[in-house]
Amino acid sequence: MKKLGKYLSAIFLAVTLVSVVGCASTTKHEGTGEYIDDSAITVKVKAAIFNEPTLKVAEINVETFKGVVQLSGFVNSQGDINRAIAVARGVRGVISVKSDMRLK
Repeated sequence: MKKLGKYLSAIFLAVTLVSVVGCASTTKHEGTGEYIDDSAITVKVKAAIFNEPTLKVAEINVETFKGVVQLSGFVNSQGDINRAIAVARGVRGVISVKSDMRLK
């Protein structure tokens, strides 16, 4: 009976360790908590761009990975690019902003 208990304990420990390691983030993959945080940042940046009257939110795509926001899409002027970057930087949780926006 003691052997069975030790065996089950070892299996439980192994499953627990695999589960914890499986949820950890790597340089290319996010853990669940980071994914949720990045999703929240993306939503906040999109809302901030939407609330900026000079920008057209439908033309600017927003993606976030580990707090780094990537803006892409087509805009009318360099001023729109600069404004979108400034708005994104002003959002709480944003570590940095990368721009891949292009002029129409």
